[in-house]
This record gives sequence, structure tokens and C-alpha cells, in this order.
Amino acid sequence: MGSNAIFIWPAVIVLLFFSIFPLIVSLWLSFSRLKFVKGGVEVINVGLANYHRLLLGSEQGRLLGVMETPALLGWFLSGALVASQIYFLYRYVRGGPWRIFGLLMRMLLACFIILLGWLTVSTVFSAGRPGAVVVTMTYVFVGIALQYFIGLGLALLTGQPLRGRRFFRVVFLLPMMITPVGVAFMFRMLTDTVVGPFSPLWKAIGLGGYSWVNNPWGARAAVIIGDVWQWTPFMFIILLAAIEGQPQEPVEAAIVDGASRWQIFRHITLPAILPVSTALVLIRMIEAFKIIDLPNVLTNGGPGTATESLTLSAFVFWRTLDIGGSAAIAYCLLILVTILAVAFVNLVRQRTTEAV
Repeated sequence: MGSNAIFIWPAVIVLLFFSIFPLIVSLWLSFSRLKFVKGGVEVINVGLANYHRLLLGSEQGRLLGVMETPALLGWFLSGALVASQIYFLYRYVRGGPWRIFGLLMRMLLACFIILLGWLTVSTVFSAGRPGAVVVTMTYVFVGIALQYFIGLGLALLTGQPLRGRRFFRVVFLLPMMITPVGVAFMFRMLTDTVVGPFSPLWKAIGLGGYSWVNNPWGARAAVIIGDVWQWTPFMFIILLAAIEGQPQEPVEAAIVDGASRWQIFRHITLPAILPVSTALVLIRMIEAFKIIDLPNVLTNGGPGTATESLTLSAFVFWRTLDIGGSAAIAYCLLILVTILAVAFVNLVRQRTTEAV
């Protein structure tokens, strides 16, 4: 075993170097300000100044948005979110032996989710304006929900013994073969209501001359539609493989017992593909938080900064040579993704345990 480790350690060291070293350097840069001087670069330690500028300072509106008093619907959603977090904490305490560390971590997670919820309702369901954090979460959660359900529907449809299903399986995979930049340019052309290929259709329905990128939510919708079109095939092919790989004996027994299609799907198919679905959604969540191609090419982050994602904001800061601010945004994104991914995994694990 010891002799084998000698051959493994060089590869492990190389992998750790390329994965951990950039994290350490970017963390150091997030507490610094780079100043270009004659003959090189001067790195100045500024402490938490970059984070203060993003969260509380001049760039707060860009990152967090403009917060105002929410409307009645916003207050209702906030109350429902707070009640749900209290309910989850109550179930954890009443569910059996619990640890102080586990309770503390769940309380911190609940507070973080409540803060994110309040940020969302005070910028979306009010006279305010959402920033890059809320816009990114909109891309992630709305996009993944649409991608999963459309992909699941297509997988269930092409899993049936229908004529031409092999042809449609190939057709449904075509969007995934196009690069994200190509998808962005294609949707930029399709959404052009003046000279685009669908301009006669837009004029026929009264949208001739309408500009998607001049309306914040119209521009965000265009980005989400492009993202859904590109990544639904990824959901589709994985879910199709999971559905076709499930044991057929329970399905055949249910058919003999007179179960309906909905009952078979709910009680047999859905539990069988749940582990694959969990991993699939988690992978897409991590990837979707890094969205940059579509908002950059399709809308250039506009109108204003209405469609800027966190990754695009970090790129804009980097392009203006604000390396420290770019690294700070990247670490804010890392913290956000890590917390939400862990919360998602724990929630699914808890639901799966209860079902078993």
C-alpha cells in the first residue's frame, strides 16, 4: 500500500495545486487592491473594503439591488418563508436526538434563507430594483424548474413505444450541441422584432418594434428562455436513461393490478428516479449559478444592469481592472452556491428518509 501511494501522490498534488491554489490566491486578492505601477503591479491590502463596497457601499445597488417596502404579496411570502423555516427547526428538534451544533447550523441556514427571501421580496415585489444576486437566483431557480419538468415530460413521452421516438430523441439533443455563445447570438436574432426572421410574426401579434432588452423583465425572460432551450436536453437525456433503467417488474405488477398511469408514475417511477434527479438538479444548480454567456451576448447585462448575473458582474469588474472587487464577487458567489447546495441536499435527504 505504501509503495502504491508513492505513485498516486504526484497526481494528487497536481490536482490539489490546480484546485486549491486558485482559491487561496483569489481569496487573497479579494482583500486587496491591485495598482498598476511602472514596471509591475503593486498589491495593497485593503481588508474588507471590497466586500463593504459591494454589500454596503457604492456597489450595493448593483449587487443587492434597491430595496423598498414590499407590497402585500411580498409581506405574505416573507411570512410564509419565516413560518416554513420555523417549522423545519421545530421538526428537527422534535424528530429525535439532536445536537447543539446541528441545531446551530440549521438556525444559521434558516437566517440566511430568510435574508435571501427578504432581499427578493423587497426588490421584486416592491418599487425597488433587483440586483445581481436576485437576478442570478431567478435564472437558476426558474430556469432549472422549467428545464426539469420539460425534460421529464419529454423523457416520459419518448420512453413510450411510439413511432419515430428515436428520431425525436436525436432532435431533442441538438440544442445541447451548440455553444452558449452561439445560442445567445441565435436568440438575439430571434428576439429582434424589427429585422429578425420572426419579425412578420411579431408584427402580426402586435409586438412589431418591441424591444425585449428595453424592458428589464422582458430581457430576463429572453435570457431564461435561451437557457431553458439549451439545457433542457441535458435534463432530458439523463432522466430518459433513469426511466429506462428502472426495474420493470413493479411497473408490470402495477399494470396487472389496474393502477393508472399517474399512480405508476407517482409511486414507482418518481421514487426510482429521485436519486438521479437529486444529483441532476444539484449539478445544474452549480452550473447555472455561473451563467455569463447568455446575458453578456444577448443583452450585454442591460437594460442598465437588469440582466447582470454575479459571474457577469465579476467579469465586468475584472475588465475594468478592479481585480479585488471581481474576486470578492466570486467569493460571494462561492458562499451562496455552497450554502444553497448544502440546503438542497439536506432537504432532499430528509424527504427521502421520511419516505423510506
